[in-house]
Amino acid sequence: MEQKFREIDAANDWQPLFLDIRHKSNDYPHKVAKYAENRNRNRYRDVSPYDHSRVILRNTENDYINASLVVNEEAQRNYILTQGPLPNTCCHFWLMVWQQKTKAVVMLNRIVEKESVKCAQYWPTKEEEQMTFKETGFSVTLKSEDVKSYYTVRELQFENINTGESRTIFHFHYTTWPDFGVPESPASFLNFLFKVRESGSLSPEHGPAIIHCSAGIGRSGTFSLVDTCLVLMEKREDPLSVDINQVLLDMRKYRMGLIQTPDQLRFSYMAIIEGAKYIMGDSTIQSRWKELSKEDQAPSSEFSPPHATKLTTEKYNGKNVELENQEQAEDLINSDLCSTDQTTADANTDSAVRKRLREDRKTNTAQMVQQMKHRLSEAERKRKRPRVTDT
Repeated sequence: MEQKFREIDAANDWQPLFLDIRHKSNDYPHKVAKYAENRNRNRYRDVSPYDHSRVILRNTENDYINASLVVNEEAQRNYILTQGPLPNTCCHFWLMVWQQKTKAVVMLNRIVEKESVKCAQYWPTKEEEQMTFKETGFSVTLKSEDVKSYYTVRELQFENINTGESRTIFHFHYTTWPDFGVPESPASFLNFLFKVRESGSLSPEHGPAIIHCSAGIGRSGTFSLVDTCLVLMEKREDPLSVDINQVLLDMRKYRMGLIQTPDQLRFSYMAIIEGAKYIMGDSTIQSRWKELSKEDQAPSSEFSPPHATKLTTEKYNGKNVELENQEQAEDLINSDLCSTDQTTADANTDSAVRKRLREDRKTNTAQMVQQMKHRLSEAERKRKRPRVTDT
C-alpha cells in the first residue's frame, strides 16, 4: 500500500485517479429530493440522497431529510452521512438521531467558513445550555464540553418531551478541517478518529453514527472511508488485500460524490497507511498521534467557539434565527455575493469544486435572508396586532 502511494505521488497521478473513480461511480435515482416540498430541505441543489438509501423519517407528515445510510456489511459499519442542518431542518435532524438510536454525531465543519454559513447552530452552547425543538418534540441540553486545540467533545442530554425518555449523545466536533481541504496531519485526524471509536459510538450495538460536514460528502466521505478501511484491515487475514479505491466506489453506491478532491483522496491513503501501523501491532503509535496532534494546546481564536453570525438573534423553535432589520439582511446578501468571485478564484480545485463554492455562498445566503425576512414579517404582524386590555 505504501509502495502504491509512493508511485502515485511520484507520478503526480492523484488527479487522474480521482477522475477515474468519479467516472466509475454509478448514478442512482434521487427523485424524492427534487420534490417541490423538499427543495428547501436541501442545502445544495447538486447534493441529493439516492432514493434507495435515503434515511426515511417516521411518524411525520413529510418523511424527507437530506441524509443517506452508508453500509459496509463486511466491516459491520453503518454511517448516516448528511448535510449540515439548515435552520428549518434542525428539528428533523434531531428526530433522525432519536429514531436511528444514534450514540454520536460527528461534525467535521465549522458554523462559518470563509465568511459563508455552512451549518445551523443545532446544539446548545454554554450560554444557552438547552434548546427545544417543538415541531418534533425534543430538547437538547449541554452537560459538558471538553475543548481541545482542534476538536471539541460535548456530552448532550437528549430528551423526548412527549415520553420523558432521555439519552446521552456525544458530539465530536472537528474544528480545524478546511472546506474542500484536508486535516493538518494524519496523526491529528487519527487521534480524533480513535477518540470517536473509543466512545463505542461506531460499534454495531448502537444505531448508525451521524457524520456530517456542510454537504455531507467531502470531509464526511474521507472520515468514513478511512474508518471503514482500517476496520477491514483489522478483520482480514491479509490486511493488504483492502482496495481503498474499491471501498470508496462501494460507498458511493449509497451517497453521491463521496470525497470531493484529489487531495482528500491522497489524505485518505496517508491516514490509512498510518493507521495500519496500529493494526500491525505498534502499541505506541496512538500515544505518538496524541503527542503530534498537540491537542492540549489552547485552540486558536479563529476556531473556537464558532458562531453563525454577529447579528442579533432570536430563539425560534430552539434554533437561533438571525433577526435585526431588513437593511442588515440586504447588506449581508450583497456583501456575501460580492466576495464569491474572489473565493472561487483562490480555490485550487477542479471546476466542479469551484461551482460548488459559488453555489455554497449563494444558496446559504439566500436561505439565511429568506429566514430573516420570514421572522421580520412575523415580528411586524405581532406589533400591528391590537392589544387586549382588562376592563
